[in-house]
Amino acid sequence: MKIHRRGMLAGSVALLHGAMARAQTPASIASGQLWPDDRGLHINAHGGGVLHHQGRYWWYGEHKVAGDAGNRAQVGVHVYSSADLMHWRDEGICLSVSHQPGDDLEAGCILERPKVLFDPQSKRFVMWFHLELKGQGYASARAGVAVAEQPQGPFTYLRSARVNPGVWPINATPEDCQAGTKLARDFSGGQMCRDMTLFVDDDGRAYHIYASEDNQTLQIAELAPDLTRHSGRYARILPGLANEAPALFKHDGRYFLIASGTTGWAPNPARLYVADNLFGPWQAHGNPVRGTPEQMATTFGGQSTFILPIKTANGTQRLIFMADIWQPKNAIDGRYIWLPIDWEDGLPVLRWTKGWTP
Repeated sequence: MKIHRRGMLAGSVALLHGAMARAQTPASIASGQLWPDDRGLHINAHGGGVLHHQGRYWWYGEHKVAGDAGNRAQVGVHVYSSADLMHWRDEGICLSVSHQPGDDLEAGCILERPKVLFDPQSKRFVMWFHLELKGQGYASARAGVAVAEQPQGPFTYLRSARVNPGVWPINATPEDCQAGTKLARDFSGGQMCRDMTLFVDDDGRAYHIYASEDNQTLQIAELAPDLTRHSGRYARILPGLANEAPALFKHDGRYFLIASGTTGWAPNPARLYVADNLFGPWQAHGNPVRGTPEQMATTFGGQSTFILPIKTANGTQRLIFMADIWQPKNAIDGRYIWLPIDWEDGLPVLRWTKGWTP
């Protein structure tokens, strides 16, 4: 069943939101607060990412429903568009779940952290996401991919699978490849993919970054030129450090990665890593959060999902840290953290900002 734009979707969302359905149009970005779209409904795009295309921003994220059921995909991926990053127009469900039993995207599956890139060659929009098949918990650990002809969709699902089956990482050691390691265990069937993001380097090459090896090690995998497949070239980074929620960006020729520990829905201190080469080595630089002890211990109550680079009016680059405040008991009430990244001694830092404009 395809649900697109308004109509039926608007009615169901309004019922689920209840008392929190209507809010005032924002004059600034206020993290942790209700963020109304053009209909006055709280934006429903969790674990998401933003694509800038032809002067407009497109925010893709998980559509949540009320209660515990919202922790699984009941509707699909929601998309919104904006010219100023504050006022967002509901563009509808761009990738719908299936109601066919046994389908990869069957309603009740786990579909998380969708991110979208534009392929300038094919003129298509390519979405990647973390997928867990219905009824299998987090055992599937697949990467899913879908494509569309326009940013608002609809996206057509192509496939899902684990990553780079039968291929060793370019930086694997003989010890890594020995029987008994998680890397070797998944060699034939492909590497696990859970929390993930996408990144495009200055040369136009795109990369898929994801938590793998039972969430103990991050992997960075190059995408093929058409963006719908992996090229077979990938690396393990920060092995054994149990990072998830990766958000990667580049600044002044260096690579920066903000991630979190693995504490489920509960927030924990953010982690900052820096590298001169995308495939490593990566160096730890502690917690990028500046604030009270509680803010530092919980990353303002949230978990990273994406770093959005924007161009300011004077042509300089500004970076926005995006995170989610999860509400697993009532998933639809999840809130968003958007903060401008500051810099101290060449390293990014995060400070709570009550209200600000990009």
